[in-house]
Amino acid sequence: MAKFEIVVGSVLGATEYVADAVQEVLTENQHTSTIHLTPKLSELDENATWLIFSSTHGAGDLPENIEPFSKELLAKQLSNTNFIIIGLGDSSYDTFCYGANKLEMLMTKTGAKQLIPAMHIDVLNHPIPENIAVEYLETYLKNSNLG
Repeated sequence: MAKFEIVVGSVLGATEYVADAVQEVLTENQHTSTIHLTPKLSELDENATWLIFSSTHGAGDLPENIEPFSKELLAKQLSNTNFIIIGLGDSSYDTFCYGANKLEMLMTKTGAKQLIPAMHIDVLNHPIPENIAVEYLETYLKNSNLG
């Protein structure tokens, strides 16, 4: 049994649906998880695996709800923390998944370890993004012997 912190950056709610679907898979596999819709570093277990989901807002910006969290990361060392990134976006924009890219860069600068390459979900190809996110997580769980 592993512990996961689910960090969500969302503008219109699709990323929250992804978080809910992923949390169901974790629960089915006997893992514990907490969803953070307004994440704060002080509320996250640095020894858990962080699942970070984010859409992109405006001209490549982070959603407002996760912006303060991103600023907290600038002054933090997280060398004991593992993370996985899933970005949601629309590839018809030149800022496709910039939010997820920014969070991946910030987490890497903290010294945290990225467990698998980031997944960028194009909602043009996957109109129900939680399905592909669940597949991605299930593959990770299986390959890491956690599932």
